[in-house]
Amino acid sequence: MNKFLMIFVDGVGIGKKDYEFNPFFKYGFKTFQNIFGDIPHLGARELVKDGLFLFPSDANLGVEGLPQSGTGQTSIFGGVNAPKFIGKHFGPYPYSSLIPVVETENIFRHFKQRDRNFCFANAYPNVFFEYIASGKQRLSVTTMSLHLNDIRLNTVEDVIAGKALTADITNERWNDKLGYDLPVITPKEGAERLLKIAEENEFTCFEYFMTDHLGHWRNKDEFDYTFKVIDEFLYNVITLLDKENMTLLICSDHGNLEDLSVKMHTRNPALTIAAGKYGEYLYHSIKDLSDIKNSVIEILG
Repeated sequence: MNKFLMIFVDGVGIGKKDYEFNPFFKYGFKTFQNIFGDIPHLGARELVKDGLFLFPSDANLGVEGLPQSGTGQTSIFGGVNAPKFIGKHFGPYPYSSLIPVVETENIFRHFKQRDRNFCFANAYPNVFFEYIASGKQRLSVTTMSLHLNDIRLNTVEDVIAGKALTADITNERWNDKLGYDLPVITPKEGAERLLKIAEENEFTCFEYFMTDHLGHWRNKDEFDYTFKVIDEFLYNVITLLDKENMTLLICSDHGNLEDLSVKMHTRNPALTIAAGKYGEYLYHSIKDLSDIKNSVIEILG
């Protein structure tokens, strides 16, 4: 059985080789340096080494303006050119006319309808379920995809049981901001947990959105820590991956974090990394965000 792990990292593009405003050059990023031997930039958009592939995905999709999360994520998880569909980029939530597309075309529904074994590995805090119960519907593409298709969302109990991850990976943000008292785990332990979950499913997805927050808000107290967390997490996922039996795809919806000279999104290509059994296939098949869903489905059959 093929195993596929998809990690969606919000708001990371391939930017300029800039030691002042590109944090990957300014602070270093061992996921790039130690694994690929270089840091991607607009002058070197593709890095290929030892069966690992780092490459750009077009996030503009032929539409003017700055790419946004609502349309970008709909394109990724729905396999459609969402900004072209509505005539503009839109976010952070799905545009009203895209909601039926999110409901019927999302990748999780595809696997549910075929009774395939899949998992969205993120957990949600109690306050989120209270929000849903209140009737409010401002949801991200992934959460809306699951909610509209009656797919169970992980809870804090799943985190405690080791069957899910909090959105911040280490649990620290849930403890500090939401009042939980969860055991703090390291990014490596988070990577090991996610890989274990992926071993138990045909398709596993994890979403990390703090990168987009860093690009927008630049909170110095959180920047260094969060930047290191995602670096350690991705580094360990890639290095610990069973490359003979599992395929890994790391993707993003638009640029942002790679250019700290502005507090908005960019038109830079979105970062994409493929590794494992069908990594090379993904490298050749994905050209823009709308290619991602169908490429995953092609691999899993």
